[in-house]
Amino acid sequence: MSLSRTTTEIPIAEAKAKLAEYIRRAEGGEVLLLTRHGKAAVALISANDAEKVERLRAAGPEKGLAGLAGGWPGSDELAGLALEHRRSKPRTTARLR
Repeated sequence: MSLSRTTTEIPIAEAKAKLAEYIRRAEGGEVLLLTRHGKAAVALISANDAEKVERLRAAGPEKGLAGLAGGWPGSDELAGLALEHRRSKPRTTARLR
């Protein structure tokens, strides 16, 4: 999902009445946040955006930037550079006595 997109908040009761319309909007790339009593409950997003979310989840934090390859145009190059960069040795902390 793109961070530059705006998110539209919609009460679940309204979404039930206009579900087909909101599905079309989500298919078009709009992010719809369905709310219950004014609190976010679920998001309605396109299948393409859902795949991106799953790819990010699968990458996990342990893979860092290299795990995000394919997340946006040009990210493959960034991932390659991140993989080429050697990490420094882990820091050791002095133990207090």
